[in-house]
Amino acid sequence: MLEELVGSTWHRFITKRSDNQYPEAIVYLDDVRHITGIFFRALGGEGGLRVENATDSDVHAKRTLLQRIAGTGDKTQYAWRDEETLRLPQSIALFPTKKLNIDLYIWLTALSVVSVEEGDWISRNQYRTAKTLAIWPGLKRRYHDLLAAHLEQRPKPTMLSAGEAKQELAICLALNDSQQSVHLDYAKRPPQPVVLWLHPSPPAIEFNVSRPVQDPDLPEAAQDKPQQKQQKRKQGNRTDMPEGNDGLMSFRLESLWSWGEYSKVDRTSIEDDDDDAMQTAEDMDNITVAQDSQTTSSKIKLDLDLPASQYDDIVLGEGIPVDEWDYKKQRLQKDHCRIIPMTARDAEAVDLPDRLKAQARKIRRQFEILRPQRHWLSRQNEGSEIDLENYINFLTDRKHGHVNSDTPVYRDLRNQSRDLSCLVLADLSLSTDAHVNNTSRVVDVIRDSLYLFSEALSVTGDRFALHGFSSRNRSHVRFYNIKGFDEPYNDNARGHINAIRPGYYTRMGAAIRHASQLLEKEATSQKLLLIITDGKPNDLDKYEGRYGIEDTRQAILEAEKKGLQPFCVTIDEKAEDYLPYLFGKNAYILIRNATELPAKLPQLYLRLTR
Repeated sequence: MLEELVGSTWHRFITKRSDNQYPEAIVYLDDVRHITGIFFRALGGEGGLRVENATDSDVHAKRTLLQRIAGTGDKTQYAWRDEETLRLPQSIALFPTKKLNIDLYIWLTALSVVSVEEGDWISRNQYRTAKTLAIWPGLKRRYHDLLAAHLEQRPKPTMLSAGEAKQELAICLALNDSQQSVHLDYAKRPPQPVVLWLHPSPPAIEFNVSRPVQDPDLPEAAQDKPQQKQQKRKQGNRTDMPEGNDGLMSFRLESLWSWGEYSKVDRTSIEDDDDDAMQTAEDMDNITVAQDSQTTSSKIKLDLDLPASQYDDIVLGEGIPVDEWDYKKQRLQKDHCRIIPMTARDAEAVDLPDRLKAQARKIRRQFEILRPQRHWLSRQNEGSEIDLENYINFLTDRKHGHVNSDTPVYRDLRNQSRDLSCLVLADLSLSTDAHVNNTSRVVDVIRDSLYLFSEALSVTGDRFALHGFSSRNRSHVRFYNIKGFDEPYNDNARGHINAIRPGYYTRMGAAIRHASQLLEKEATSQKLLLIITDGKPNDLDKYEGRYGIEDTRQAILEAEKKGLQPFCVTIDEKAEDYLPYLFGKNAYILIRNATELPAKLPQLYLRLTR
């Protein structure tokens, strides 16, 4: 115990003495992620990019004696970007004030908007700096404050060897004058990191260990079950798959249990291999991944494979081809996906669940005001009765010699109905199997929402349809028919709502395109496409990441061009990172408490259609 106390005390002491940062002024990326995302897009950056944590990079520059003793100063996080993400440091505590640390996030974000392909590390960053200040001169004061603070922290050339001092002078010259051509000569150690510049050599390949590596050419490739997401993204390498027959295994004989040492004691433990693997990945800076020609689907066959035909839902037809957008090629891929219309096999007519009846009565009373009512329409050329007021005016005009044979003198009793149609598209992916509390899953909340929504619209007489979707790859996008526009809402429809269950993945773009085709056929003037989801688009193949985001956004734009009104209702807490880009800032709503969705959905519809 004494050794542990002395060791931990020494570790805290030497680490604190060697640390040249300011923990009291630390700013985390999570605190400014939303701001940097908006700022990046406001400066003209690509809207589909996500803002995420950067990876750790090795620092081989000279360290102080205290840093070598404490084992610190050998890692840093550079800012950089790739096709899908803008990477910023997980936290910044380089300067003594929070304002300067926030300003550094803002500056790095602005610097990443400028693209440059040629040149070495210094010339690329010099070009970015000069162009950023030329395009957005309002950043000059912020940059010069950061530059002065950073130059103050850089090592003094007099404390370095001749070669390293020459490198440091060149770096400072490049920082002070972006037009000055600078060349670094070889030295024993590289210069200290330049925190005002982007990554000197961004990794070409990076893996997120929360997802498996998948081959889009293998339609049966399986996605691993949900895991905890790692705190930091890892730099990755590819290598060949080892044969498995070679290698050396060593062990200490002292680690083996002997019969005399073993005692049967009840040591209850809860072990989770996945958690152990995640912790191992957290401790690693670089992950090497090998991939062979085999798939792991057989290990999780019960989770991912389609059920046998006698147990699966009923397929309606051979499938419907649907386009998909490829953002890299900036073109629409004709008939790239296939919609599989389906209906529940085990749907049986049911009454509204007892737990929802009181709430349904309340909602129906609220929607009574929208029920179509019969009104007398005056001044009609044809009608069921004489409009006395207009008939008297007609007789008066004729007596004074003003004869007009076209004067409308009838009135008629007619229905005034709302001229709108609504299609509800529910995400029924595997993630809806997650629990929102001790008694309900996400799919249960969606089911109750469809019940109450249908109860409300059955009162108004509005035309509405209910559909759900999930996917397994581009050739298998399951589109569930719960209730069509021309089908009545009755016990049979409630049976189909009751039969919904979690499916597979979320190829949202294809589902939106097919739903738009159905809604476009409606003859009403207002057409609302209401999408309910609990997460972002994803699928087994390359639909993961930005590809799925861009395809979904394109599908929404296509729906708007058809005169439809797309609106998204989500319970995903991270939705504000991507839904404004997909739907616009006024065409989505985030419901933070998922259990409130059934009550809020009808009220939202009331607000959208009034």
